[in-house]
Amino acid sequence: MRKRALIITVGIVSAAFGLTGCGVFQGEQSLKEMDNPPEEASLTDNLDEMTEEDEQQAEGDSQETEESGTDAEEAEPTTVERQLYLLDANGMVVPQTLELPQMESKEVAKQALEYLVKDGPVTELLPDGFEAVLPAGTTINSLNLKDGILTVDVSEEFAEYQAEDEQKILQSMTYTLTQFENVDKVKLQINGEAKEEMPVSGTPIGQGVSRANGINIYNGDNVDLLDSKAVTLYYPAQQGEQVYHVPVTQHVETKDAEDMASIVQALVEGPSLDLNLLNVFNAGTSLTAEPTMKDGVLTLDFNENILDSVENASISDEVMETLVLTLTDQPGVEAVDVNVADVEEIYNEAGTAYTEPVTKSMFVPTGNL
Repeated sequence: MRKRALIITVGIVSAAFGLTGCGVFQGEQSLKEMDNPPEEASLTDNLDEMTEEDEQQAEGDSQETEESGTDAEEAEPTTVERQLYLLDANGMVVPQTLELPQMESKEVAKQALEYLVKDGPVTELLPDGFEAVLPAGTTINSLNLKDGILTVDVSEEFAEYQAEDEQKILQSMTYTLTQFENVDKVKLQINGEAKEEMPVSGTPIGQGVSRANGINIYNGDNVDLLDSKAVTLYYPAQQGEQVYHVPVTQHVETKDAEDMASIVQALVEGPSLDLNLLNVFNAGTSLTAEPTMKDGVLTLDFNENILDSVENASISDEVMETLVLTLTDQPGVEAVDVNVADVEEIYNEAGTAYTEPVTKSMFVPTGNL
């Protein structure tokens, strides 16, 4: 498998976000959790919303805990996997899956934000080369979800960041919170005062920021904007022994809005030379037929160059993850079915056959809110 590291130009990535705040990028590209979410009110943290029945139930639970004695004290704390969007060593905003303490459903969004704060509870969990994004000392005052828009109220310490970090902060918050299926957009308040723009450099927030605004935006290649669309492509990167995927929003030349072949071709060609990312596709990899979609499953037919090992009929795990993460971000795509010419069945690197179309849940943590 040929991998080539490339050089990053972070300035280009950061500067481009200003365009997206004005609506340059269109089309939601949601990273949804696979389980069904509860009612929208479950994301609030307003304890005043508890009913008398809730309070009685809570009191009963407390009494049960006391009666259980040492059993409760000796019980191991329960954790759950969550995706947090952190900064890597190259200053890119990237998802990392971390084990967080399991919370009540209505607290999970607030908890995710608290784990984005520098010098906060995430500190001991950070992988090597990664750092939190929100300014140290930031307090998450409250969350309010209405009609898919999650309004986040934070303390005044939130505004104590450098101008060059503004879009990274906004992207990190937006992508972390919109991993929850019932959150489409994010708005901001500081100590109860609604903000139409970010407090340092004035990046527009307006009626809310969504994934359509992009992440790690790259405009370096010469692409005809009239014959292209903004797509978030997932390219592998490596930090030490860890391989992870970096979402990069860039324009891809397409025939129409549902032109999946052009997106696949962009992945095969690999990231721009300006980015310190990897191309994990073998030279000569190409589609042998137009992609087809049925019942949410996107079928891709490749030549044998996509294989990591022709003898074992195996595909690199990084190749499969790159395809699935990118293509399931497209509207209507729930799973990807990869076929190879003249190969009856394909396998992953461990020798396990892909007997079913591959969903994002194979690579992204899922769970209830």
